[in-house]
Amino acid sequence: MTGLVLWPSEARRLQSTYGQAFQLEFSYCLPSMVVKGCEDDGTIVYDWSWFDKILEDVASRDHQLIARFRYEYPSSRDVDGNRGTTAVPAYIKQQNDYSETFASNPNNDGPTWYADWNNAELQRFTLQFYTDFAKRYAHDKRLAFLEVGFGHWSEYHIYGTKLDLGKNFPSKAFQKQFYEHMSKVMTDIPWAVSINAGDSRYSPVTADSTLLALSFGLFDDSFMHKSHELSSGGGFNERCWNAINCGTRWQTGVCGGEISYYSSNDQKNFLNPEGHYGHTWEEQAAKYHITFMICNDAPRGGVATAERFREGSLATGYRFLVKQCETNGSTTRLRVSNEGVAPLYRDAWFAIGDIRSNTSLRGLLPNNECWIEIPAVPNRDGSNIQIVSDNILPKQTIEFVADLKGK
Repeated sequence: MTGLVLWPSEARRLQSTYGQAFQLEFSYCLPSMVVKGCEDDGTIVYDWSWFDKILEDVASRDHQLIARFRYEYPSSRDVDGNRGTTAVPAYIKQQNDYSETFASNPNNDGPTWYADWNNAELQRFTLQFYTDFAKRYAHDKRLAFLEVGFGHWSEYHIYGTKLDLGKNFPSKAFQKQFYEHMSKVMTDIPWAVSINAGDSRYSPVTADSTLLALSFGLFDDSFMHKSHELSSGGGFNERCWNAINCGTRWQTGVCGGEISYYSSNDQKNFLNPEGHYGHTWEEQAAKYHITFMICNDAPRGGVATAERFREGSLATGYRFLVKQCETNGSTTRLRVSNEGVAPLYRDAWFAIGDIRSNTSLRGLLPNNECWIEIPAVPNRDGSNIQIVSDNILPKQTIEFVADLKGK
């Protein structure tokens, strides 16, 4: 549930050589591929087999999926073979009061159709979809995180197209409803929105204290580009992070994203130990408390060898250290700290054999520690002390560091 991330096609190509250097894969997902219609009473008719095949493929490599459902993707032919078709379900498109808008080449990204956010059924469906998704996949071990949003690639912008809230982008009133709805239904799957939701032209979040108080995460799809930081003279990305409470949001909401494609060398060079645009990957991962980062082109650049890729993965997320272990013959106590850059966002427990502690490691912040009690006694060498979780695949393990010599 942490580390550097590849797309499934690249993951298949590198599985034999990169092995355990990565644990996560990413895929865009299309509502139109899993929705087959709607009953008269409003019940959505699904066929989840398309999405399940993605999960099964990723899990076959003992990896977990980061999924992002989207409506708009400039130039993409994934929906019906035509460029820029939205992934809005067909039954909505067939309604008389549904009318999409079109841009021939927004931001030079190619032809793009836009969902009609004036349509009441599209709004209702969007909320119901995530309700139904949460019910089906809340405890699916194949799914790690969910990214959500609106606009191009669900990245909270429609650059190159005139913004028309309530038409080609959701109204701020509906967005507020969406956030509040997600916070109620998506309680078991960590979910994140683009940092571009920090742009008040598009989003109501920064002006609404109730929305800022929700525990959603953030993803940044142009991480570590040349002008990412305020110190670089640009700083739009950093301002967006700061606008949505970057300083504390990571404590409850997972933070991640994708290395920039602004330059063809960004993904290929970001792991350079000497730094990229004046910053090292380890420095930036720590600053923004990164748990995952998509970098599909990194292995093609020469810098991201399997070992360096592994080091990059280990610079993200949690890192549990057992500082002390003691037992009275019936109960074992562990003093555990988090030496990583972010907490764990799902439940996991220290255990001795099959006997778990009552205290979850979820939410243990970096540079913090806690005492954990397990009602059992370990082997003499402690080899049966482990971390267990109901949220990882059977062949995955959550490792920890323990150096107790002389203690």
